Amino acid sequence: MFFVLMIAVILLSLAGLVYLLTRSRKFASIKRLSKKRPWLRWGIPLAALAVIVAFGWLDFLDTAIVVLHLTLFWALSELLGGILQKLTGKRPRFYWQGGLALLVTVVYLGTGAFLNYHVFETHYELTTQKELGRDRLRVAQISDSHIGTTFDGEGFARHLERVQAADPDIVVITGDYVDDDTARADMVTACAALGRLQTTYGVYFVFGNHDRGYFGTRDFTGEDLKAELQRNGVRVLEDETVEIGEHILLIGRRDRQDLGRVEATELTQGVDTSKYIIMLDHEPNDFDAEAGAKTDLVLCGHTHGGQMFPLAPIGVAIGANDLSYGLETRGGTSFIVSSGISCWAVKFKTGTYSEFVVVDILER
Repeated sequence: MFFVLMIAVILLSLAGLVYLLTRSRKFASIKRLSKKRPWLRWGIPLAALAVIVAFGWLDFLDTAIVVLHLTLFWALSELLGGILQKLTGKRPRFYWQGGLALLVTVVYLGTGAFLNYHVFETHYELTTQKELGRDRLRVAQISDSHIGTTFDGEGFARHLERVQAADPDIVVITGDYVDDDTARADMVTACAALGRLQTTYGVYFVFGNHDRGYFGTRDFTGEDLKAELQRNGVRVLEDETVEIGEHILLIGRRDRQDLGRVEATELTQGVDTSKYIIMLDHEPNDFDAEAGAKTDLVLCGHTHGGQMFPLAPIGVAIGANDLSYGLETRGGTSFIVSSGISCWAVKFKTGTYSEFVVVDILER
């Protein structure tokens, strides 16, 4: 599926470049410059194309995102121009469509870059009739940091200062903590920062699909990551259940792509369901089974909130995710899917924003 998507992106980007190359020749400035030097009519657009290709060589996906959005906005601008010309019966005095497309693209993707790099705090408040042993349990969730994409290990440590300021009772990391390009030094620095967190019940971690690495190109393994987390006091849960105080159970699932993952109902078989049960699962696509397992709260990540509009509803429509972002309740179980504190590959978030999550659970 991933390779099919990449081929589609490549083909659409090439088609977009051809379209932009032909349309950019309509600018009045290029027409004026090419009166005495006709070769500039194609020379200037080709020079711009060469710059785009150079950026694409350095960062293909982000360049493709820019090209595809510029192509879309340019086509829509020309459609608008055609409609206005038919309504007014007048040809425009200058070619404004290209300028409008450039402006909209800069504003739209500029906002997307800000929403990607700026991390918000998202707060949820839930109630329960179960006894918690305290008036309020505050859970901080960090997901999809993909360390090395938008921040390094030191940058992650700075974000943790805001998490610490929220005064959480427990901190949970719901996968994709690192990426295939994460450097070992950054991983070690980030794990050390987790070790400095002050909480009531500790820090817990479940693996995501990127944490073990896909291509074996980085300078540490999934087991190295696990060892470094444990060295800093982080509890790694792989289809395991731990007691949090006297009234709360925390269950951490293996990632959906891990071999030998246990079914959700099997994980809660024989446990005391009168206790408040929190489940951590990186990928949000087993909601019915997790609700059937009598969990109270399930925390997920993986989707990045859809990352780019309109991927969030598409992910749900094709069955890739049960929920792309936010809060949903099924059968008495609350599900929260975080958009993540960072991104993967694409440096824009136009359908969501980067976040860490704070959940307050209150005794009713």
